[in-house]
Amino acid sequence: MINLKEMKSIPVEMAADIIGKAPQFIRIGLQQQRLPFGIAVMTSSVWSYHISYEQLKNYIGIDRLNEYERTH
Repeated sequence: MINLKEMKSIPVEMAADIIGKAPQFIRIGLQQQRLPFGIAVMTSSVWSYHISYEQLKNYIGIDRLNEYERTH
């Protein structure tokens, strides 16, 4: 069982699965500052992502996060 709240940052692939979108949707949304639950930073020529549990919870709702934790 996964405990999302204990993660320092939720991986892009996991956030995509929770929301029901492709990982590329999450990456581009964060790069363009259109998604309110994380940030994207370019270092050299590589993008790094941070997705906050609290901000994702506010965006998607605690019920969906709890359901994801129960089923994974």
